Amino acid sequence: MAGGLVALLDDVAVLARAAAASIDDIGAAAAKAGAKAAGVVVDDAAVTPQYVRSLAAERELPIIKRIAVGSLRNKFFIILPAVLLLSQFVPWLLTPILMLGGAYLCYEGAEKVWAKIAHHGASGAGEEKVQDETTLVSGAVRTDLILSAEIMVISLNEVIDEAFWSRLAVLAVVAVVITVLVYGVVALIVKMDDAGLRLSQRSGAVATFGRGLVRAMPVVLTVLTVVGTAAMLWVGGHILLLGTNELNLHFLYEAVHHVEVAAHDATGVLGGLIGWLVNTVASAILGLIVGALVVLVMTLTLHRRKSKAAAAAGPTRTDGTIPAPLSRAARRLDAPADRTPRG
Repeated sequence: MAGGLVALLDDVAVLARAAAASIDDIGAAAAKAGAKAAGVVVDDAAVTPQYVRSLAAERELPIIKRIAVGSLRNKFFIILPAVLLLSQFVPWLLTPILMLGGAYLCYEGAEKVWAKIAHHGASGAGEEKVQDETTLVSGAVRTDLILSAEIMVISLNEVIDEAFWSRLAVLAVVAVVITVLVYGVVALIVKMDDAGLRLSQRSGAVATFGRGLVRAMPVVLTVLTVVGTAAMLWVGGHILLLGTNELNLHFLYEAVHHVEVAAHDATGVLGGLIGWLVNTVASAILGLIVGALVVLVMTLTLHRRKSKAAAAAGPTRTDGTIPAPLSRAARRLDAPADRTPRG
């Protein structure tokens, strides 16, 4: 009996080691897969704060929570089953689907660039459009569906050779970690100005730091927007670059790779960084070109029909821009009559 117990414990130890090794493998694969989607993650984190700009302070975190829950539903009930089925039965469809998503990212990035150029210096841009919370959350979750699909497909592409259950585990880990990371960062961003406003009510260096924090928030949001736009063009262009190569259209990929290798060889110890920058810039340029073409097509077709319909219905605001040069807390910091922090 003692011998049987020892053998049983030995088997349990072997199974525990195997399980631990499997968890390590899943964790490593999830980290690798998630890293490949970093550009889309940055864009996701940059886009979401815009949805709570016009809300009362006490409603910001509840709305972010609702959007995060909607993001998890998108990933686990729509995207994850779809991509797993595709990878299991029609894996050849993943590259075209990934390229369609890449083209969409290029379009989004180019549209933001065009909107910035087209509305530069415009005066009287109008007031922020305040939506009810249900409409706001629905719009944010729809946008998240596109970005989450890109994240999951990019991640899947990194573990496509794994067994089905390994793919499922890796993508589930990526879904949870990315969601917590993105919306955790978003929550910190949108509450940072309120924290700064509270600190500004203190005295001495703490108050100075608080005021600096409030003043810095518009810059942080602007930088996030720029980085998010650049990330969309870079990631979208890189997806298209790799996709064309996988579809046996090698000329674009080979041209960029040739320049990348030449830059790497010519710059010595900085070769790795310079080569990466060359590939990144080339991908972003490709993304901007493709995105501009899609914007042109959309402007000549769908957007023109919408403009005609809006003109027939009467003068309304159609550009959707939100001219918020200062954060809510920064505006309140400039108003001595209302310096009591909310929330």
